[in-house]
Amino acid sequence: MTADVVVTGLGATTPLGGDVASTWEALLAGRSGVSRIEADWVERHDLPVRIAAQLAVDPSEVLKRVEARRMDRCEQVAIIAAREAWQHAGTPEVEPERLAVVVGTGIGGAVTLLTQDDLLENEGVRKVSPLTIPMLMPNGPAAWVGLELGAKAGVHAPTSACASSAEALAWAWRMLRAGEVDVVVAGGAEACITGIPLAGFSQMRAMCISHNDNPEGASRPFDAGRDGFVLGEGAGIMVLERAEFAAARGATVHGRLAGIGITSDAYHITAPDPEGIGQARAMTAAIRTAGLDPADIGHINCHATSTPVGDVAEAVSVRKAIGDHPILTAPKSTLGHLLGGAGAVEGIATLLSIRDGVIPPTANLENLDPGVQLDVVTGEARKVELTAALNDSFGFGGHNVALAFAAA
Repeated sequence: MTADVVVTGLGATTPLGGDVASTWEALLAGRSGVSRIEADWVERHDLPVRIAAQLAVDPSEVLKRVEARRMDRCEQVAIIAAREAWQHAGTPEVEPERLAVVVGTGIGGAVTLLTQDDLLENEGVRKVSPLTIPMLMPNGPAAWVGLELGAKAGVHAPTSACASSAEALAWAWRMLRAGEVDVVVAGGAEACITGIPLAGFSQMRAMCISHNDNPEGASRPFDAGRDGFVLGEGAGIMVLERAEFAAARGATVHGRLAGIGITSDAYHITAPDPEGIGQARAMTAAIRTAGLDPADIGHINCHATSTPVGDVAEAVSVRKAIGDHPILTAPKSTLGHLLGGAGAVEGIATLLSIRDGVIPPTANLENLDPGVQLDVVTGEARKVELTAALNDSFGFGGHNVALAFAAA
């Protein structure tokens, strides 16, 4: 377990932009991707939530029609992000047996499942698509990316709720460090802005229902007035390589995935441990496996979903594992919560903060929760020199993943 892991390619499609460059520019500007849902099913079901962070660029504008028809929306965004990342990496020449794919998702093909169920109920079995199963299965995004690239060293699909894509990057790190592969295409995708997820999250009081008339102000991580997250959709993909392999082919390196930490709370099916013990252990493990000290971590890209309990628990864990010196940001304030795609998209932002020396602002933070008491960037992006930073991702079920990124 000695090989350094470097990042050579980045790809994304998000509520802020159809690629990495436009997403990053919007993040730095503090622009929101949250808007009102115009679909008729919102009124039909009388949903308490009328807003979401919807894709800035619809997949139908990017994919060929025949491609789009064979994939669930979750799979579509994964393919779009993977293609950008692969091109950004310079389309590496790698033996298929040394190329792996790890793409996670929290829910998978929910839109397909619900649409096909409606067809079955209303029009009968003959109207159900023969592509239903490959479109709804949670490993579908990973499988499509693997087929696209001809990966034969394994195609994996972590399903760990909102930590899924961060866990995908962690598994890629492990495979590369062990020398099992030379290149891994890793990340995550989610696209489930539809009735059942919105209703279910609303019923468990996890979503913001107080800002339907003010979508851009709805997601308020760390603010004392926050009342829940805003559902988003999108995908983030990285191309990771063994440093020696990347150097041999003359690849441009954008940074390093230096260390990873994976723990579990064993506390509650949805609530985090309020003492932040499991989350703190994940951060400590990421720092340790990176060969760093807590003092080296200058920035944390927080999970911070804008829930009353979760944000304070994360702040507690930060102080417990690292201290009060890191500079924090909470990108879900403008991106919304991409569930299984969140960790990878926010991991890309973490890497770019190190590379470009700037941290995006946290939007809508007007009154810092007294339980946080950390340095959170607000207003405008902050210029800062960074050598290492953490990206936190936590999920229902008590999943905790921390990723330590470092300069190239």
